[in-house]
Amino acid sequence: WGCVDSAEPACRRRLPASSSLRHQDGRAKAFRPTTSETAFMILVLLPAYNEEESLPQLMPKLQQTLSAMGEEFRILVCNDGSKDGTQAMLEEYATQMPIEIIRHKINRGLGESSRDLFERAGELVQNGDVIVRLDCDDTHEPEFIPSIVGKVREGYDVVIASRFAPGGGQMGVNGYRAFISRCANLFMKVFFPISGLKEYSCGFRGYRGEKIKEAIGFYGNNFIQLKGLGFTCTLEKLVKLKLINAKFGEVPF
Repeated sequence: WGCVDSAEPACRRRLPASSSLRHQDGRAKAFRPTTSETAFMILVLLPAYNEEESLPQLMPKLQQTLSAMGEEFRILVCNDGSKDGTQAMLEEYATQMPIEIIRHKINRGLGESSRDLFERAGELVQNGDVIVRLDCDDTHEPEFIPSIVGKVREGYDVVIASRFAPGGGQMGVNGYRAFISRCANLFMKVFFPISGLKEYSCGFRGYRGEKIKEAIGFYGNNFIQLKGLGFTCTLEKLVKLKLINAKFGEVPF
């Protein structure tokens, strides 16, 4: 599995002996196991910054949940200039599960990390694949991934893990993040209401792979423009996907 460094030559990873995983420019190629010609893939996106404390909590749960689902999966992590042991930990986990690492030499923020993750995901996904994006700080429990993927497979383009759906109510978020989240939800409900949504600010979401490919094809590098404003890219994606007629749904969280 590959490691891509946006500021220096590609990192060397242990790769399957029969697989060529590199483009000439050093980017990792998409690699799909050939156990079934019709196999779908779940592609998990993780933006990471100084996550050495949360990774040992998150990664085993993520591996267990995805393995139990019985589908091919791949984890795409953007290490956004972490100064702790995040990179070394990710490289070790990459020997145990299918992980591709995008590495920023300096911290560029959530917006640019999200842009790089979604653009890379757009290169990898095929029809029927599902993209799941969650935080790397262990505030988004992987146990909700099956319900998110299931809802996408019902015909939704975007499925949000919602605190406001019946049965929802996330715990463990600090007061500042809760306040910002509620302000963002109020802003979106007033200025950019989307049918079917009560939750706008949660980044724990599933996306139909074809819709993300369509969005990147339509918007290009401008799919995520608010790169320097961090949290706002979470809202920006919703607005831009709505403009290309995405169908939205929620599952309790």
